[in-house]
Amino acid sequence: MADQQPLTIFQVAGRAMSAQLVRMNTTASNLANAGSVTSSADSAYRTIKPVFRTEYDKASGLATVNVESIVTAGEAPEKRYDPSHPLADKDGNVWESAVDETRELVDMMETARSYQNNVEVMQTAKSLILDTLKMGR
Repeated sequence: MADQQPLTIFQVAGRAMSAQLVRMNTTASNLANAGSVTSSADSAYRTIKPVFRTEYDKASGLATVNVESIVTAGEAPEKRYDPSHPLADKDGNVWESAVDETRELVDMMETARSYQNNVEVMQTAKSLILDTLKMGR
């Protein structure tokens, strides 16, 4: 088995940014489906969240993150009696997604902050590399 090349700081930050992009997409999906109504509990939208897995790179000693899966989370859909709704079942009930919009907005802000931090890591690393190259002139 050949020796694996160590991860660079750019690869570590890039993977973290990719993971945050998945997190942002799931949050956007949750917000887009907040308040959605359907005719059964089984077909009602359920909040989704990514599951992250830390991965250690022995060659560099750095840790990075990958998205392992996306799972449903949060509360079950809420049953509401609304016989006039076009999607109401034979008993007059509809099911509304139980997306916690406040929690999702907080997640979105945290995700954006984490993504921006990784952009700054890449910019700092690039700047340090350029400054090091200038010293050699």
